[in-house]
Amino acid sequence: MKKHLPTFAGVLLGLCFLAASVPVLFHLVPIPQMPEGTPIAHFMAAFAPTGYMTFVKMCELAGGILVAIPRTRNLGLLVLGPIIVNIMVFHLCITSAKDLINPMLGAIVVFALYLLWVERKAFGELISHAR
Repeated sequence: MKKHLPTFAGVLLGLCFLAASVPVLFHLVPIPQMPEGTPIAHFMAAFAPTGYMTFVKMCELAGGILVAIPRTRNLGLLVLGPIIVNIMVFHLCITSAKDLINPMLGAIVVFALYLLWVERKAFGELISHAR
C-alpha cells in the first residue's frame, strides 16, 4: 500500500488541476462575472484580456498531466509549484484569509507537500547541483 500511495496522490493532484484547467481552456463553463469594484474583479480584469490566464491554465493542464504520470511527477511538481503558491497568495491577499480554509486548496497543498516529501532526495540533488 505504501508503495502505491505516491501514485494515488499524484493522480489525485493531477485530476484536481485537470478539473480546473480543461473547462476553462475548452470553454465548457461560462466565466462568472466578478462583483464590480472588488479586488477580485480588478485582478481578473488584468489577467483575462491579456491571455495570461490562458497561459496559467495551459501550465495547469501540462503540470496536471505530468504529475499524474509517475515517471514525470517531479517535472510536474516543478511546473505546478509556482501555481500552487500563487493560488495560496491570491486567497491570502486578494480574497479574505478565511478562503484559505477550502477543501480543494487543502487537498492540493497536502498532495503536493506529500509528493515533495516522497521525492525529497531527487529535489535535494537538484538543489545541491545548483551550488
